[in-house]
Amino acid sequence: MSNLFKVFQSLLPDAPLLVGTVISVQSSGYIILLPGGSQVKARGAASLGQKVFIKDNVIQGQAPDLPLTVIEI
Repeated sequence: MSNLFKVFQSLLPDAPLLVGTVISVQSSGYIILLPGGSQVKARGAASLGQKVFIKDNVIQGQAPDLPLTVIEI
């Protein structure tokens, strides 16, 4: 018999990799502005104004500073 919890976890989607700009540095983490206008609190290492990749509210690394186009469907 397989582990039912692991089977359940396999049904859930992985967290997406997001791109945002650091707009605030706080003692408890960073505030990241996402392209849609929402804000996310994340932990990790970054500097103010830097574009970063975030996943599960953790900064994964620096993102390239490229132009961004948002297309609504």
